[in-house]
Amino acid sequence: MATGQANDLSAGALFDVSHVTAVVTGGATGIGLMITQALQSNGAKVYITGRRQEVLDQTVKMYSTGPGQIIALRGTKQRPARHERRQGHLEHFLRSSEEQWLETMQTNVVGAYFMSMAFLPLLAKGGPRRSRRTPARKRRRRTWSRMLATIFKDVQVRVNVIAPGLFPSEMTAGKSGEDNKSTLDQSKATNPTGRLGEERDMAATILFLAGRGGAFYNGQIVYPDGGSTLIQPAVAN
Repeated sequence: MATGQANDLSAGALFDVSHVTAVVTGGATGIGLMITQALQSNGAKVYITGRRQEVLDQTVKMYSTGPGQIIALRGTKQRPARHERRQGHLEHFLRSSEEQWLETMQTNVVGAYFMSMAFLPLLAKGGPRRSRRTPARKRRRRTWSRMLATIFKDVQVRVNVIAPGLFPSEMTAGKSGEDNKSTLDQSKATNPTGRLGEERDMAATILFLAGRGGAFYNGQIVYPDGGSTLIQPAVAN
């Protein structure tokens, strides 16, 4: 029979992330900031990346309250030589030019794929609970996440996807305030829960996946969406 920590069913043991070192891309605003706050508030060391140094610095200044740590790393906008530089904000592909649609694909699919591959050597050294998690909304990202989970299993790296419903962010609200957070009218909520996603919803999700309680999950998609997939089931397929 297992003994010690394996038998500890307390919330502190199941969702402890004080042993975690995380990289949160886009971790200075929106859902990324929610994840950053949840991890650092529970003792994790969190590296946040983004294109805007001033936004990264503001997040470090405002939310490095401990017991964890937030460290800002400005990301590069350079793509491989065969691609153009990324610029502007993302638009829904049905309302976009071909160039804008390709940029969306580069960010949501290609960028996430190569980010995962770039961090694989570090993840492989991280111990038996190491994991790669990413917020995702697109079917293609869910497809490649399963592909990566299959490839990474041989080096004991887990890949799970967070597919959120409607949360306040720069993508959904169009901007953020001086606190790097966004607001949305609750009337925009169309899910059975009747409200938008909140910080606690995303915090609970990431603490579960990053903590020991989620160590048995691999290749899974988690939907913190208030039940949106119940009324839009195609989203989950």
